[in-house]
Amino acid sequence: QVQLVESGGGLVQAGDSLRLSCITSPRPFSTYAMGWFRQAPGKEREFVAAISRGGGHTDYVDSVKGRFTVSRDNMKSTVYLQMNSLKSEDTAVYYCAAVRSLEIVTTPERYDYWGQGTQVTVSS
Repeated sequence: QVQLVESGGGLVQAGDSLRLSCITSPRPFSTYAMGWFRQAPGKEREFVAAISRGGGHTDYVDSVKGRFTVSRDNMKSTVYLQMNSLKSEDTAVYYCAAVRSLEIVTTPERYDYWGQGTQVTVSS
């Protein structure tokens, strides 16, 4: 059974940093493209970042470019989201997702597996 478990969320102040982790069970992990999404109260789920199977290609929503970095460790079956210079508008539940794909995937409908989410709250 495929499982994804996020961790690392919390309550921080604007300007602070957090690193989210997502430990996965898909095997082999290196065949899965990974993504991070977020959902704020009353809003639709939004693409945040994605990374290719080997980690060589990444993509970000414009609002986080230059502040967030997605990475992965295929030996540890883990994907990370380093979030710097956090803003109040980054407050949301953050989800990681996995899909067996050769390419980066940015649309949530294409992902097959999802974690339970981790709350990130940024106070201004």
